[in-house]
Amino acid sequence: MGLEDLYQEIILDHYKKPRNPGRLDGARVEVHHYNPVCGDELVLGLRLDGERVAAVAVDAKGCSISQAAASVMTEQVLGRPLPEALDQAEAFRRMMHGEGEPDEELLGDGIAFMGVARYPVRVKCALLGWMAFKDAAARAAGGQGGGETVYGEEQDETAVRAARGGRGPGGQAAEGESPRTGTGREGTT
Repeated sequence: MGLEDLYQEIILDHYKKPRNPGRLDGARVEVHHYNPVCGDELVLGLRLDGERVAAVAVDAKGCSISQAAASVMTEQVLGRPLPEALDQAEAFRRMMHGEGEPDEELLGDGIAFMGVARYPVRVKCALLGWMAFKDAAARAAGGQGGGETVYGEEQDETAVRAARGGRGPGGQAAEGESPRTGTGREGTT
């Protein structure tokens, strides 16, 4: 069995037997994300315990790629500190866009989606659950409730920064931002 066959098997396993499926009772935040290109949609529930992902669940319908990627995401982030979970989400996004070498240790089963990056129309399918997680994390960290989003990666960086309290990967202030406030010189994010 080749590596590509193994990756296909991982994706099919997560599609047929999704991890953490359904609605999350007692969710701190619940978000609804929709990909109009493919028709994929999901509701992600998230509960944090301090800075740790205490519970996450996804109620999804759509293609096998979107559902399997969302399942992998729940398995990868559950129980992790929020900054580490957000680093995983960013690593997955970078892999989907072919930005640098994927970090297999950080991505876990998420590495199985590496081949999906060759099909641009499927990238949004694979990213849907991860983007919903980032959105929910930002809302939870900001003390907001749930919401609904038609998928767009333009929210990606804003959501991550908000969830990190205005900080980029590794807790650093983004370029041009104040390390204390996370805002630019003119006071805008």
